[in-house]
Amino acid sequence: MSKKPFIYILISAALFGISSPIAKLILKDIAPITLASLLYLGAFLGLFLYSLLTIRNTSPIESEKLRTKDLPWLLGAVIAGGVIAPISQIYGLSLISGFSVSLLLNLERVATAIIAVLFFRENAGRRLWLALLCMTAAGVFLSWSPEQGKFNIIGPLLILLAAVCWGIDNNLTRHISEKSPIQITYIKGLVGGIVSLSVVLILGINVPWNLSLLFALLLGSMSYGVSLVFFIKALKGLGSSRTGTFFSVGPFIGALASVIILKEWVGWIMFPAFLLMVSGVWLVISEKHGHTHTHTAITHAHAHKHDDLHHLHKHPDEVGEHTHEHSHPELNHSHTHWPDSQHRHAH
Repeated sequence: MSKKPFIYILISAALFGISSPIAKLILKDIAPITLASLLYLGAFLGLFLYSLLTIRNTSPIESEKLRTKDLPWLLGAVIAGGVIAPISQIYGLSLISGFSVSLLLNLERVATAIIAVLFFRENAGRRLWLALLCMTAAGVFLSWSPEQGKFNIIGPLLILLAAVCWGIDNNLTRHISEKSPIQITYIKGLVGGIVSLSVVLILGINVPWNLSLLFALLLGSMSYGVSLVFFIKALKGLGSSRTGTFFSVGPFIGALASVIILKEWVGWIMFPAFLLMVSGVWLVISEKHGHTHTHTAITHAHAHKHDDLHHLHKHPDEVGEHTHEHSHPELNHSHTHWPDSQHRHAH
């Protein structure tokens, strides 16, 4: 198996992970809501420049484009994940350490799973609830402020709000996950950034026209835009489950970067919080089960290979990953699976 997908996902995770400590540095010169808008505008610019540089080498394998029927899902994802979540995260980052924020961002994975269970009929085993318990306990540790000698709950609650909003974003985006991820992120970055920046201008908040602005755009382009490009490259080689698993190292890279870059030391609470978060993430990513289940008949288009259990149609002229409209007949079978977009069924 090629090692490139593993390198891609580690680069993606590292670029995302370092965003919190570096954003903490930029916050010294930029208001939180302004920084949030610039990060998402930077993501749009990064993807746009990447598209221009690779236009001649664009792969013929493309996902289906967005259609009118996809707009409600996209709109909800943009509002939750492109506007509310980044603003909440950056405001939370302005109140607590980059180390704490990095670890608390792991709550996004649990929030995604719980929302899927409550609203989209996904299965929840004991591991998910144990993960929630571990991460909640870690959150309590991380809300302690050694400088103030008391718990600071506002910062962690803002990060929790961001995690829940990104969880909503993830669940809504799953309904259009077979569409072009680059196109979705273009829209999310541009619309999210413009909406947030409009609020900044309406409120009369100062936008610094100096190097801080350029650094913010660069951070957004790398930690959100380029990170996504490498994530998609890894996705094609590893599949969604393993890609998500390896991407889970991102927040821990961010925590380590906070200690190195920001020279943060929040005391002994770092160690139990870190171990509890590691335990919580492991419990979530190891959640899977197997049973007989039914896939209803469907016709759609998305990038796929013929080495899985769900794409058994034949066309000898195409080799490897490719895209075309195809039909799945109703299928009843049993295998171990994660509760992904292909396996949303009642239990």
